[in-house]
Amino acid sequence: MPLFTDQTGRALEIAVPPKRIISLVPSQTELLYHLGLDEQVAGITKFCVHPPEWFRSKTRVGGTKAIKPEIIQQLQPDLIIANKEENVREQVLELAAQYPVWVSDIHDLDTSLDMIRRVGEITFRTEQANAIADSIAAGFDELAKQPDAPPIPAAYLIWRNPWMTVGGDTFISNMLARCGLTNVFGQSKRYPAVSIEELQSSQCKLLLLSSEPYPFKQQHIDELQSHLPDTRILLVDGEMFSWYGSRLQYAPEYFRQLPLQGFS
Repeated sequence: MPLFTDQTGRALEIAVPPKRIISLVPSQTELLYHLGLDEQVAGITKFCVHPPEWFRSKTRVGGTKAIKPEIIQQLQPDLIIANKEENVREQVLELAAQYPVWVSDIHDLDTSLDMIRRVGEITFRTEQANAIADSIAAGFDELAKQPDAPPIPAAYLIWRNPWMTVGGDTFISNMLARCGLTNVFGQSKRYPAVSIEELQSSQCKLLLLSSEPYPFKQQHIDELQSHLPDTRILLVDGEMFSWYGSRLQYAPEYFRQLPLQGFS
């Protein structure tokens, strides 16, 4: 069998083309759909909501952090696609002892484009994957041509009780930068908890409340606005900032339409 290297540097043998694929990552599941792998994908997680027809019809193998090995064993996959951050290391290693497990490691747009191209290689969909990656790259190149403006100091919340934000080493932070925003918590790592006092002292002019993993609503804008009267607070589509697969095709246009004018 051909030897491939995943994004963590692990070498593994994969039957090409694989005929029974399990995806443990929602954004990568959607990529497999756009690569035309309906017959080949045997299992997905309960969080793989796109495409809806797969969510309704494909076998679910648990959650991204609570995989059910017995279901995976029943499916007898010849390829499992996982992610270093979204899946639990110990669970991935247990699976890798029995099946070919290809792991992505995404930090920014460049690593997401690399992932898309590599997934195309291991699934025998190179042409389709390159077309998707090229389309995404072109969309972000066009987004970068917007008139220059000073970056807007911003924060992005993903959770409540405690409030949690994103550090500078995350994919979401890279997406913020591509929107023309500066992550005020960019010196932090991963997903730190922050207090209202830290939000106040951060001097962020824009606070984005994500639709996932915590489903922020208008009531949370009202709650935070009383503490941050000089900060504009917006609800945003978390998939556009955090899904690093083929959904990135739609992200530049979404970012372009965000109401980011009028900051001084």
